[in-house]
Amino acid sequence: MRIALASDHAGFDLKGEIAQLLAEHDVRDFGTHDSAACDLPDFVYPAALAVGEGRADRGVFVDGVGYGSALIANKVPGVYAAVCQDPFCATLARSHSDTNVLCLGAKVIGSALAVETVRAWMATDFLADVPKYVARVQKVRDIAERHVRGAS
Repeated sequence: MRIALASDHAGFDLKGEIAQLLAEHDVRDFGTHDSAACDLPDFVYPAALAVGEGRADRGVFVDGVGYGSALIANKVPGVYAAVCQDPFCATLARSHSDTNVLCLGAKVIGSALAVETVRAWMATDFLADVPKYVARVQKVRDIAERHVRGAS
């Protein structure tokens, strides 16, 4: 699986741990590449584009709280990002909502919980054989089709 990783300075160390966990996959690290203060959009936006354009199958983005990454990522057509703070939420984000980007807050959860959250999210498939989840996900995609547009 092709995975896009991105972080800002607050998520840099945790992103490194996650990269080790995902080493069996084809991982592309979009940065940042050190802990110097930086602007999150400079790294999350290109990573989200990779997911939205199909150059990556999934993305894992790490910032201080996770919400900044999700706000940026969800502006990109084809990206469905969720902020998850634990394995239970990560499992539901995949199984019920078919998310393709996981956003984590390095200042909110520790590395052990973050690793387990990523592990759960990566191991969970969308429940494509459950009609109510398929219908709900399609409604979200229909909304995105009407309102989220690519650059012209």
